[in-house]
Amino acid sequence: MEPVQAKDYQIVFENEGIDQLNKLLKAESYSSIFVLVDSNTHEHCLARFLSDLETEAPLEVVEIDAGEEFKNLETCSGVWAALSELGADRKSLMINLGGGVVTDLGGFVASAFRRGIDYINVPTTLLSMVDASVGGKTGVDLGALKNQIGVISNPKIVLVEPYYLGTLPRKELRSGFAEMLKHGLISDEKYWEALNHGGYESMAALSEKIRQSIVIKNEVVLQDPTETGLRKILNFGHTLGHAIESHFMDSKTKRLLHGEAIAIGMILAGYLSSEIGGLPAQKRDLITESILHFYEKVEFEQKDIDKIIDLLKYDKKNSHGKIYFVLLDDIGQPAIDKMATNDLIINAFEYYRDFEK
Repeated sequence: MEPVQAKDYQIVFENEGIDQLNKLLKAESYSSIFVLVDSNTHEHCLARFLSDLETEAPLEVVEIDAGEEFKNLETCSGVWAALSELGADRKSLMINLGGGVVTDLGGFVASAFRRGIDYINVPTTLLSMVDASVGGKTGVDLGALKNQIGVISNPKIVLVEPYYLGTLPRKELRSGFAEMLKHGLISDEKYWEALNHGGYESMAALSEKIRQSIVIKNEVVLQDPTETGLRKILNFGHTLGHAIESHFMDSKTKRLLHGEAIAIGMILAGYLSSEIGGLPAQKRDLITESILHFYEKVEFEQKDIDKIIDLLKYDKKNSHGKIYFVLLDDIGQPAIDKMATNDLIINAFEYYRDFEK
């Protein structure tokens, strides 16, 4: 599978990926290598990864707890302390082997340690392959607020190995699939339709679609690396989706994975698109029906909706106290910097609640 060329690095796939990684390790002569894992990737992915690695540099494994609740500065502090205690220097390399939490947090840790050391991402979840693999966004949460602390810093290389998807529970695959659906909605109606027909169950069919999603995101990022304009379209469904995810982060009964929250956010954004933008109602309902084919409905009480709306003010895309949304004029035709009233947002939740397939 052909590599994808990002701004300063390549996203490489399968066997070619590990070959490129080993060539890089030989060429750079790193003083030491630190492999960051969480408890899940330590158990399911590390042995396979290390067996493919070819290096004579000293290597240490650093493990963090698994879960979005550990994507915070306290975990970063623990990793920084471990790096210092294990003798990391400015010629050390960090390899982040895991999902979005590991790659986001690991990239941030590497970018700040000794004012920046090289890092490599090896995403092991569908979400991290199609989302975190491109764009250089690193960061951590601040309490329940998503990705409030971070920098944009590119890795040396990203290795996408679909083998690791076989270690995932079905709900994790479904979570990542939401980002792929988003890529179709903002860029390519034919890709959107192909995803709806193909789903995420076939690993063979999914591999090529992973690359296609990466290409879509990469083309946007190349045109707008610092998110001053076009790159904002990648946030479709995320303004409300992140607020929903944050609201339920501490819940034991309704806790949602990232993609599950984004799926709801896309339905709500679809409704806003039909009310504010040019999205035809028929297309809006088609989007909703398609998403609900993959994701179960979640019940929202009025108190939930009020708290979610309140959380919108913390969204990173806000400016001058105003809350901005990415909406659709049509499938494949996004529109940025749109505003919606609270009443309209409440109506969107009512549309989601009452919609019947």
